[in-house]
Amino acid sequence: MKLQVLVLVLLMSWFGVLSWVQAEFFTSIGHMTDLIYAEKDLVQSLKEYILVEEAKLAKIKSWASKMEALTSRSAADPEGYLAHPVNAYKLVKRLNTDWPALGDLVLQDASAGFVANLSVQRQFFPTDEDESGAARALMRLQDTYKLDPDTISRGELPGTKYQAMLSVDDCFGLGRSAYNEGDYYHTVLWMEQVLKQLDAGEEATVTKSLVLDYLSYAVFQLGDLHRAVELTRRLLSLDPSHERAGGNLRYFERLLEEERGKSLSNQTDAGLATQENLYERPTDYLPERDVYESLCRGEGVKLTPRRQKKLFCRYHHGNRVPQLLIAPFKEEDEWDSPHIVRYYDVMSDEEIERIKEIAKPKLARATVRDPKTGVLTVASYRVSKSSWLEEDDDPVVARVNRRMQHITGLTVKTAELLQVANYGMGGQYEPHFDFSRSDDEDAFKRLGTGNRVATFLNYMSDVEAGGATVFPDLGAAIWPKKGTAVFWYNLLRSGEGDYRTRHAACPVLVGCKWVSNKWFHERGQEFLRPCGTTEVD
Repeated sequence: MKLQVLVLVLLMSWFGVLSWVQAEFFTSIGHMTDLIYAEKDLVQSLKEYILVEEAKLAKIKSWASKMEALTSRSAADPEGYLAHPVNAYKLVKRLNTDWPALGDLVLQDASAGFVANLSVQRQFFPTDEDESGAARALMRLQDTYKLDPDTISRGELPGTKYQAMLSVDDCFGLGRSAYNEGDYYHTVLWMEQVLKQLDAGEEATVTKSLVLDYLSYAVFQLGDLHRAVELTRRLLSLDPSHERAGGNLRYFERLLEEERGKSLSNQTDAGLATQENLYERPTDYLPERDVYESLCRGEGVKLTPRRQKKLFCRYHHGNRVPQLLIAPFKEEDEWDSPHIVRYYDVMSDEEIERIKEIAKPKLARATVRDPKTGVLTVASYRVSKSSWLEEDDDPVVARVNRRMQHITGLTVKTAELLQVANYGMGGQYEPHFDFSRSDDEDAFKRLGTGNRVATFLNYMSDVEAGGATVFPDLGAAIWPKKGTAVFWYNLLRSGEGDYRTRHAACPVLVGCKWVSNKWFHERGQEFLRPCGTTEVD
């Protein structure tokens, strides 16, 4: 009992550390690593419970074997057996004392410690929001990188270190999550995968009739009446008493009759359906979706040979800054206009690990400014967690800030704090501007330092697949490389925003992406980056 209490206290302490990250685990792989250790503790607690149960069961089995042997002898000659006074005494004793003691042993609840541990840990488990967010992340990766459900189910992703596969029930969970959010396109894809794996003989708790129930209604919502009728009939052949399916079938058949009566027959290929039972992905709010996702896949990059000839590598001494004269940085052109450069060996592994260590306890879901209300809020198009580090937090922060100042030749006095971000499952930040536009002129008003003139982005990890920084209007894609940094100006020398710098962080397909960035503001840069003479300078 003392051991159970001690374990419980230790778990309370451990999960007290985790309490600040409750919910939205899916938005940060860094925070999800804590769940690995939580699950490991839970497994250890379960094994301890099993050992206690096995020891108890061993005692009961030993007692049963002993009693079986004894009763087989005594029942063969009851009077002769009881003629011996010791046997008579022991029979009375067994029935009065030993059997009730065995009953107490059987009734002992060895699960109390495990249940207590589980109850404590469940307070810090992922929520329904995390599960639906993780499901959306898988579907986002599926769409962005054009992965079919079978590829994801088999876990055949580039750069993966560990094998991972989705069971039938896992696939069903994804389909049901999409269905609950009214996403019938992904519902169909994943319910079809469930049927495929069931037909292949995989074991599952979900039934084929339940899958057909979801699938038939989803294809109906996508405008495929013929297939909705076909699937509903298959459902009724498996479960003739399914009331909803019977009602749906009559409704679908009536709609088909009405369509046949129309003079303009469209074969019910309305909307998204095609003859091959494939369905087009619905369009959404992002006009450059196709360009953005193509760049994420490494397609459509407009780095022509002519443009590539304009890109060079050099040693950068930051306008002859004394510190960089001794140890200049390697600088590489990533794009010519607007000029985007990459610097190498900007942060050491030790500095990166220290900054991650400081930032992790402060990580919170990254927010965006609502253009209508001006209030900061979370959004599905930005999936990551971030924290802001001050120079007083640790000497390494001050050292990195000074280094960025030396490299850029801009002052950090009016810059924002160092932002550290960790991307979660399918973590992304869809196309956006770093500077404020005319419709959001008050975005940085409270800072009193003007607009964001430049962005300095540090890559603090390698990413096995995905996670590129892309510029849809340019057709440029920049891939993360640990220890490097990219830099560009968001404003022209005239102070006008450079709309070509609209950029995005592609979803992380495989890996854990950490970045930090510094946004330099206009004030204080007047003599460091003088204004141009024309509007387009």
